[in-house]
This record gives sequence, C-alpha cells and structure tokens, in this order.
Amino acid sequence: MKYDRVYNFSAGPSMLPLSVLEKAAAEMMNYRGSGMSITEMSHRSKAYDAVICDAVDRVKRVLAVPAGYSVLFLQGGASAQFAMVPMNLMTGSGSADYVVTGQFSGKAYKEAKKYGTANLAATSEPANFTYIPAQEELKLSPGADYVHICFNNTIYGSKWNYVPDTGSVPLVADMSSCIMSEPVDVSRFGVIYAGAQKNLAPAGVTLVIVRDDLMGRAMPNIPAVFDYATQAKNNSMYNTPPCFGIYMIGLVLEYLENEGGLEEMRVRNEAKAKLLYDAIDASRLFSNPVRHDCRSVMNVTFVTGSDELDAKFCREAAEAGLVSVKGHRSVGGMRASIYNAMPREGVEALVAFMEKFEKENA
Repeated sequence: MKYDRVYNFSAGPSMLPLSVLEKAAAEMMNYRGSGMSITEMSHRSKAYDAVICDAVDRVKRVLAVPAGYSVLFLQGGASAQFAMVPMNLMTGSGSADYVVTGQFSGKAYKEAKKYGTANLAATSEPANFTYIPAQEELKLSPGADYVHICFNNTIYGSKWNYVPDTGSVPLVADMSSCIMSEPVDVSRFGVIYAGAQKNLAPAGVTLVIVRDDLMGRAMPNIPAVFDYATQAKNNSMYNTPPCFGIYMIGLVLEYLENEGGLEEMRVRNEAKAKLLYDAIDASRLFSNPVRHDCRSVMNVTFVTGSDELDAKFCREAAEAGLVSVKGHRSVGGMRASIYNAMPREGVEALVAFMEKFEKENA
C-alpha cells in the first residue's frame, strides 16, 4: 500500500519501520483473535503476559544480554533514570562519578547531587560538547558506587567511540539515542537504560538492563515503584506497565531480527552517516563542529553559519518532505536523526536537497 509519508528526521519521537506500523495497525482492533485491542487488554491476562515475555526474550536475544542481567520496562523516560540510578546504586560510598558530555548527562549529574556526592570526572563543556574525553582524561574515583555516561549525545551529535575502563566500579550508560543501532558488549556495563522513542517504540516506555548483583541495595526510603529489585521481581508489572509501548518494542525487535540483527544495523547506519558526513565535509556552506572521531552515527548536526540561512533551510526542507531537521533549541542549526528506521533513500534525498540549497544560497 502507498502512503503519503515524509522523511522524518526527528530526534524523538522518531520514525518506526513501516512494516512494524502496518502490523500494529492490522492487529489494533482485534489482537490475534482476542476480540480486543492490545490497548484494552489486562496486563494480568495470559495474552499480555506472552507479549511482555516475548519482548524481554527478544531484547536478550538481539542485544546478546548475558546471564545475570534483568530486562525491565519502566516509565518516566530516561529522565526518571537520572534519579532512579542513584536511588538504587548510590548506597555504598554514597558517591558516583559523572562524565558530562552534553545536556542529558548534565541533567543526570545535577539530579544525582540530590542523593549523594556526584563527582565530575570529566566534561567537554568548555569546548561546547564537541568531543568525548579520552580514557586518560577521566578522573575516576576508585571508591565510587558507579560511573555514569551518556553514550550518544542527541543534541550535540557526539558519541563515545570506546567503552571506558572503570575497573571494578559499575559503568552506567544512558543509551537512549543509540540503543539497538549496533552490537553492544552488555557485560561491560552495570546498567544500561534507554528511552524507547528513538529506535525502539513510541514514547512512554524505557528499557532498563540491570546487572542482578546491583539490585537489592536501594536507599531505604525509595518508593517501591522506583526500586529495580521490586520491578524485576514483578516482571516490570509492579504497577500497570506501558502495555502498548512494550508490545511495539517486541514488534520492532522482531523486525530487527528479520533484517539481520544489530551487525546489519551497524553496517547500514554507518553507511548512511558516511553519506551525510561526506556531503557536509565536501560542502562550502555546511559544516559540522564535532571532532571527527567522536561523531554520532545516529544524530548528525550541521550549520550554515547564518541563523537566517539555517531557518530558510529548515523551512524549505520541510516543504520538500524532509521534516524535523531543525536543531535543538539550545544549539540551533540543523540536526538529522538517522535512526534504524530511516531508509538510505531518506538520507540520499536530504543530501540532494543540501546540494541544491547550496547552489541556490552559497
């Protein structure tokens, strides 16, 4: 079936695979013979139990999650994890190390200060977050309860090109804007969390992967709903879970498996990013400020150097069916988020438009 759809470069909520949307639409009125929509189904029913168990199994399989980790589906977005991480983990020494490489890691750092001592292990803020600090730049505390990073910076368009060595201290990573875009060695992390609205599902559900030995040590006054151990014991259903979002995660992961898994996603995503970065680097009008070895594969930022031209570009791109390319309000310019669901054809269309725009405006 033909649809009147645009190429949506939004940073989130973002594009979902068309086949996933079609399957969800086909099952909306009567989910697999149940006579009801998945949105109407009791989360305590056998039918929904199969849905959430399938989603958990697919996360473990697609991401190759090793034994000794629990997969949780929670609410409140990644922003809730800014508080839940310290409430659950900052209970040994009462301190943790934070590496601030963008707005969201900065918010996590600020939130952690409410629950204990948050040490600033490194930051790239003086350089406007245009790079990721190297291992030797990290001032890590041997006695910290954990080290926190944001693996991909949606707003500034940078990404960690290595997994930092934190020794025996658990590494916690916000992977909201790069989860499932490439293989990840989960064993290197104590906690991985990700808002689903980039690569996984509609907004409203957050994937959290927790090493089992890190649970059961939460602060004594923590609300039960925020306790990882409580949620794991209840299969993410201590409270009513975000049922539809979890169902959509299952469909997206089914799509990823059918498409060849995360290694195939890595190949596709790197090819799309190269196409766009090559166009920017060859341009006399557009530029990207991020250090080359730290460039994000998921979120490509670029500017013309003129606020007026940037605004014109965004306006005319939208008229051409290339929507949501306006950069974050805190940095301006343009940003193309090219998550898994963005086809190569969308990036090719954007590059062609950039070349046309440059000829007309350079």
